[in-house]
Amino acid sequence: MIGGGEWSWWIGFHIAVVVLLIADSFLPVHKQDRRSHVLSWLWTACLVLMAFAFAGWISMKEGHATALQFVAGYTIEMSLSIDNLFVFLVIFQGFQVSAKSQQKALVWGVGGAIVLRALFIALGVTLLHHFEWITYVFGAVLLWAGWRLLSQPAHGVLPSWLRKMHPKEGSLLPIILAVEMTDVMFAIDSIPAVLAVSRDPFVVYTSNIAAILGLRSLYFAMSSLLDRLRYLHYGLGVLLGFVGLKMITAKWIDVSIITSLVVIGAILAITTIASLIAGKGESGKGTEGHSGGVESGE
Repeated sequence: MIGGGEWSWWIGFHIAVVVLLIADSFLPVHKQDRRSHVLSWLWTACLVLMAFAFAGWISMKEGHATALQFVAGYTIEMSLSIDNLFVFLVIFQGFQVSAKSQQKALVWGVGGAIVLRALFIALGVTLLHHFEWITYVFGAVLLWAGWRLLSQPAHGVLPSWLRKMHPKEGSLLPIILAVEMTDVMFAIDSIPAVLAVSRDPFVVYTSNIAAILGLRSLYFAMSSLLDRLRYLHYGLGVLLGFVGLKMITAKWIDVSIITSLVVIGAILAITTIASLIAGKGESGKGTEGHSGGVESGE
């Protein structure tokens, strides 16, 4: 099995992760100019393409089913990571962190997140292996997380535990800790979600880490778009509810990995398109109102 004896695959993957982290840390994406913005999108696209190339390699080694599990896990983690970015944006804005310091905080945050995810995934896989009933606990956690996203207000409110923090000017450590604590909270949702589509440790781990690698560049690429994705957290709530139900009912209802991918893709596409259309509509109304005001002024 891919999750068992092929240690060379684990070693090779981690070497690639280190190389990509080093390359990512040197990218000048923190500057507020068009070139840096384009570079962020290009680097994000490269990381996504590399993830799908890795899925192709898994397909050759272990078959299409395992590769599709990786793609499903990667897609789930990437989509939930966008919700994570909302909180990062609120943290940085709330503490008035400069763009350059944001870059440093995210570099350290991503590195720490990789270590924490490894521990959480090892714990989750071990629990599922020894205690089958944990499946229902994880499923319930996902249903609760989905309900929380559906019922919570729009993004933009600094969490209460973060509002109590008062980092000194120039001190980056509290910001890094805030980023790490945020990732821990999101890992409680995202790791069970990926475990709902695969129990293979290698697939679960690599899909998680591949998604996390793109967090920093994705943040700088999407920072100007995050406010426009107003309906995305509703879609993520439905997504978590779907995988939670899939996990709980797996003993009686077999939902294929292809069906799961179609459902996940449809949920994300619908909520993203709806968000952009709504934002465009409001922008159009604002423009009309502004034009009307000019005419009346004349």
